[in-house]
Amino acid sequence: MGNLAARAAVVTVSDRSATGQRRDESGPLAVQLLAEAGWPAEVTVTPDEIDGIRAAVADAIDAGARLVVTTGGTGIALRDVTPEAMDTLLDKELPGIAEAIRAASIAKLPQGMLSRARAGIRGNALVVNLPGSPGAVRDGIPIILQIAGHVVSQLGGGGHE
Repeated sequence: MGNLAARAAVVTVSDRSATGQRRDESGPLAVQLLAEAGWPAEVTVTPDEIDGIRAAVADAIDAGARLVVTTGGTGIALRDVTPEAMDTLLDKELPGIAEAIRAASIAKLPQGMLSRARAGIRGNALVVNLPGSPGAVRDGIPIILQIAGHVVSQLGGGGHE
């Protein structure tokens, strides 16, 4: 259930997509799924660099996004630094969201245990990391959508239903 006043943003974290070596499939899929649920969004692509990831997420929030979904950079490869970018970015961590996404992923693929994705609040926005595969986006967005409207309402001063 989207919020008519709420916009989303998607940040694809990928060295190869940022340099044009690979087409970004996960970001556009996330935008499509969010838009279908009433959360209009656009994609920004950034390399696997902590400062660039932080800047892309912060810029999206500054531009009015109340939900920011990142795709990519959550694994164990040397260049996977999305979780580290969240260190000084998030005001409050919401581990239950990342745990729910991981649990759904692990049920389908044991490699889901390797995701280091995080979720939390920055200002009045919800930020959630997803792995960079289209499958992870397809599985993760519905989980995020279960709670995003409530989180944004709470951050805007709404009560508990």
